[in-house]
Amino acid sequence: MALDEVLWQSAGTPLLRFYEWDHPALSFGYFGRYTDVAQYGDDQEVVRRCTGGGIVFHGNDLTYALIIPSNDQRPESSPMTIYGLVHEAIQRVLRAVGTEAVLANANNCRASVSDAMPSHRDGLQSTSCFANPVAYDVMVNEQKIAGAAQRRSRRGLLQQGSIQNVKLPAGFRERFIAELCEQPNIIEIAPGLLKQAQLLAETKYGSDAWLHRR
Repeated sequence: MALDEVLWQSAGTPLLRFYEWDHPALSFGYFGRYTDVAQYGDDQEVVRRCTGGGIVFHGNDLTYALIIPSNDQRPESSPMTIYGLVHEAIQRVLRAVGTEAVLANANNCRASVSDAMPSHRDGLQSTSCFANPVAYDVMVNEQKIAGAAQRRSRRGLLQQGSIQNVKLPAGFRERFIAELCEQPNIIEIAPGLLKQAQLLAETKYGSDAWLHRR
């Protein structure tokens, strides 16, 4: 989570980062209440995200961070459009290997995509994201398999997403990237950014002040 924020603060071009978990964990949104997740703290690591959204259980999922910096002026850079485009890309990759993935819409989900992207003035009831699909989430057999939370600032847009409850095909990451970008560049994260992320993890994400802020 700390590395996602550091990259969000520093990226000058669109950036996509994948990561997985080596232990059970739970993340909950910036606007969530710690009292809603405190009961899980004995069994797994609990962390507050800097993005919105509700509770996400991690462990067997593929997680990603997509960053669109503010200097990227393409027409499709609105938060809702990015949300839909990313999930359409996931849907196409799964359908190409025979998995009947569909996108949730206003008629078959409990909330709209805007509920996953509250403003700083909005409150948020923290519930399980994967039990409550919003518009444009990816569904397989009426079960949500891909959702995301966003936050936008003067720095740009950060979307943190999770893909779970589905068997991903070999080469999924490469196919997903190809759906989003015709000529991607694979880069290594600079050591300086890794050090910043480590410091941020210790001073912010690992602190009770951040975890218990609401």
